[in-house]
Amino acid sequence: MRILVLGGTAFLSAEIVRQAVAAGHQVTCLARGSAAEPPAGAVWLKADRASGGIAYAGAGGEWDEVVDVARDPVPAIQALEALSDRAAHWTFVSSCSVYADASVPGAAEEAALLPQLAPGQPSTPENYGESKVAIEEATLRAAAGKAHLCRAGLIGGPGDGSDRYGYWPGRFARDGLPVIVPAIDNSPVQVIDVRDLAAWILLAAGRQLAGPANALGEQVAFGAYIAASRAAAGHEGEALPAEADWLADQGVGYWAGQDSLPLWLPPAHGGFMARSNRAAVGAGLQLRPWQETLADTLADERRRGLDRPRKAGLTPETEAKLVALLRAGA
Repeated sequence: MRILVLGGTAFLSAEIVRQAVAAGHQVTCLARGSAAEPPAGAVWLKADRASGGIAYAGAGGEWDEVVDVARDPVPAIQALEALSDRAAHWTFVSSCSVYADASVPGAAEEAALLPQLAPGQPSTPENYGESKVAIEEATLRAAAGKAHLCRAGLIGGPGDGSDRYGYWPGRFARDGLPVIVPAIDNSPVQVIDVRDLAAWILLAAGRQLAGPANALGEQVAFGAYIAASRAAAGHEGEALPAEADWLADQGVGYWAGQDSLPLWLPPAHGGFMARSNRAAVGAGLQLRPWQETLADTLADERRRGLDRPRKAGLTPETEAKLVALLRAGA
């Protein structure tokens, strides 16, 4: 296939490029390359999508597949206007954040969506779901019948810069000091390995699959994930469970960000990491054992440095304070 990846320099998009090149496809990456270059073997079309429709002027000819991972509707719509009539198949990597209700476990692709971001309204982290809905709608209009809306869940594995999945094995490997763990043992953790997601996107492109599909990992109990992380890291210190209300009272954040506890979800989000992946699995999505993703993530954490600053998780200073408060019964 002749594949155009809008991006191709970071995490998922780079993994798509690596796998596509390895499979013998002709791959072009349209990217600025300000942070990293595309993987070896791909053609690099240097362009800045912030410049508008002119960014796609060099992407001439017909494409068997175009992959877009955009978060902002403006460049996504500009790409569709410039390229959709020359693409046999279009993949938009969306998100399960498009769904309006995160409280119901087992929800599938038919679940109601958030309202789309209004035209002219800036795309921000706070309206991420609405932005993705707007791009989905634009994709369906411009590439009707040939658009795969890949609604990804939390993506983990080697190279993840968000620290949401790797925090826990990395934290247990860092030292033998006590580790604060939210007391949510039975809550689900649903992560898809970036390598499995990239392989699914390429498989769906080759088969020209269309429509929405939840690209999600299998569900694992948080307690089982934590126990496996401790064992893999060889942590012999204490794992101190802390109740959700107490953590919230101490100002610990949910999910992601500085001084947060990754994979701990806010109230009324019981279905956020418990959605159905049956449609994608039935169409060919293959998932490796979650323990393999965990082991490879821990190895990647060690390579990148266990003491590095993180985008998610507790700092050592904050965790030490919380340990003292918890032991004091405060």
